[in-house]
Amino acid sequence: MKLAFAIAVLMLVFAAHAEAEEEQSIEQRFATFQTQVKELTDGLAEKTKTTLEQIQQSEFATKTRDWFTEQFEKVKQKVEETFPKDN
Repeated sequence: MKLAFAIAVLMLVFAAHAEAEEEQSIEQRFATFQTQVKELTDGLAEKTKTTLEQIQQSEFATKTRDWFTEQFEKVKQKVEETFPKDN
């Protein structure tokens, strides 16, 4: 009976010791949190950069830029015709 009791107490001590090792200090928790946030923001930044590059290189964006350039050149030409520079 004493042996069974001693084994039971020993098992409880091992269980308590194992749980105590698994708990992190506040400093360790903040370090882990900081690492997780950094990984999240790095991943988000990379995805955002990739998406913006895809949008910029899309056919719609290219056609829109070309259209605005053409319109600007037309307006510029019209202004130069209307108000010629006298040198």
